[in-house]
Amino acid sequence: MTYERLLLLPLFQGMTMADMHDAVATTKFLFKKYSAGKVVAKENDALTSLCLLLDGTLMVKTKAHDGSYSLTERLLAPNILQPERLFGFTQRYTKTFQTRTTCHFVFLGKDDVLRLIEKQEIFRLNLLNMISTQSQRAQQWAWRAHPADIRSKILRFVEQRASMPAGEKTLTIKMETLATLLAESRLNVSRELHRLQERGLIKMGRSKIVIPNFENLYKE
Repeated sequence: MTYERLLLLPLFQGMTMADMHDAVATTKFLFKKYSAGKVVAKENDALTSLCLLLDGTLMVKTKAHDGSYSLTERLLAPNILQPERLFGFTQRYTKTFQTRTTCHFVFLGKDDVLRLIEKQEIFRLNLLNMISTQSQRAQQWAWRAHPADIRSKILRFVEQRASMPAGEKTLTIKMETLATLLAESRLNVSRELHRLQERGLIKMGRSKIVIPNFENLYKE
């Protein structure tokens, strides 16, 4: 891995090679390689450094607080693992990250992140824009119109819990639990899910709903 690859990451986009050379001179970049099937970080692990995915594919699993269901998503490079958790009230991962393919990462310690924030304006603005965008999206959820039909309720349920509005997602949940959370009957939820499966938009298994491309559900 070369430092040029870092310029593809959201936090470094807009920086010149001269900026990167200055950053390298004062910052410790720790490069690591993980083979497929390795856990990079677990839910509740302390987030002591910023983890940046340079290439490869991760599977990201998020569980409900009571453990009654979970959502697993595919995360593609380049990307950053929960940068909003590096500082603030809760400095722990809320998701579990596992490699799906061979992945290359770079880790930045908190002190190095603070140094980049201080000395590199583009890095500072990119980080502020990233965290601000997440905060604004979260605030908008409460003001969105309530979904009127079962299909819209299912889509909203997944979208609210997803890290990304597109891509592959697997919802592991019992039909009864999903129906209760949607305030709908189990029969009506089952019928709608089977309709989506007949159209090739989802695949159903035992307590599992696989969505190959979540964005396609909005095109029907």
